[in-house]
Amino acid sequence: MTDYAIEARDVAVTYADGTEAVRGVDLLVERGEFFGFLGPNGAGKTTMIKTLVTLLRPTAGTVRINGFDALETPRSVRATVGYMAQETSIDPELTARENLRYACAAYGVPRSERADRIDELLDLVDLTDVGGKEADDFSGGMKKRLDAATALVHRPPLVFLDEPTTGLDPAARNRLWEYFRRINDEGTTVFLTTQYLEEADQLCDRLAVIQNGTVVADGTPGALKRRVGGEILDVQLADPGKRERAVEIARHGDLFAVGATVEPTDEGVAVTARDARTSGTDLLVALRDDGIGVVGFDVRAPTLDDVFLAVTGDREGERTEVDDSDGGVPGPAESQTVGGGGSNGPDDQGDSDGRDGGRR
Repeated sequence: MTDYAIEARDVAVTYADGTEAVRGVDLLVERGEFFGFLGPNGAGKTTMIKTLVTLLRPTAGTVRINGFDALETPRSVRATVGYMAQETSIDPELTARENLRYACAAYGVPRSERADRIDELLDLVDLTDVGGKEADDFSGGMKKRLDAATALVHRPPLVFLDEPTTGLDPAARNRLWEYFRRINDEGTTVFLTTQYLEEADQLCDRLAVIQNGTVVADGTPGALKRRVGGEILDVQLADPGKRERAVEIARHGDLFAVGATVEPTDEGVAVTARDARTSGTDLLVALRDDGIGVVGFDVRAPTLDDVFLAVTGDREGERTEVDDSDGGVPGPAESQTVGGGGSNGPDDQGDSDGRDGGRR
């Protein structure tokens, strides 16, 4: 058995209109890893995740999921993964239990195991008390948790989460984080796409950043933060209209070490430099001498937001490996089904085109 849950090599996806949604992407995700896939809207995140779960066929490259070739044995892939799409797929007219019962049937969970599995999942996502209520009456967070449960009914060793917390309030988002941590702690490999960098920082063992269809950086959250280089000095001006002049002073006053970056912000100026802390006072003095008032400043360690802006804004199309010491779609599945093919196991014969029946 391979040590990798995901082996994607030189994957490309080109639409019929010529749009290159994904270009030369390599991803290796180890079993049991919590892996984050970051990128702005339109970067190729959803295209890539649909390719990995066999809902899209790659134009080029190879994909192996849990040891199975995604092109040759797509049903075997689907039997071993769970997929939580951006939009919930639960039926609002069914109760929570009925939704899970339907998912058990779609994923081929043996009848003798379904009752216990449903009880287990309702407890996991904290919906036991409302298991008999129609999902239409649920809050957005409750629907998301139920949707997560439906992706887990067949106990897949690998779960794909495509921006699962988008639109949720912080409390609901934190509750989902708890469930994702729990299934990962129990051995499930998790592949997460998100635009919430705090989410990736809190949850993920390792990250990759995609921009314009190409992976431009990868590494652990800590290593990616170190990639920014130094600390960040945020200066808040009394008159933000003078920020361009403040940027000019910071850039051309020989105040900071070579390699420092200076950018305007809504409230003033931000400097990323190895000597941001020691040279910050020199900038404050220079601004005062130029008649620019300062009402606040802060020196902080870089966050993933800083990493994201750096690699997608300044290094477009260039991959940086970090040392840690929709136009026709090419071959989409006709349904949005990802899961087992029945209690007797998936049948891969005649399914190389990625088509399958069912619910997800």
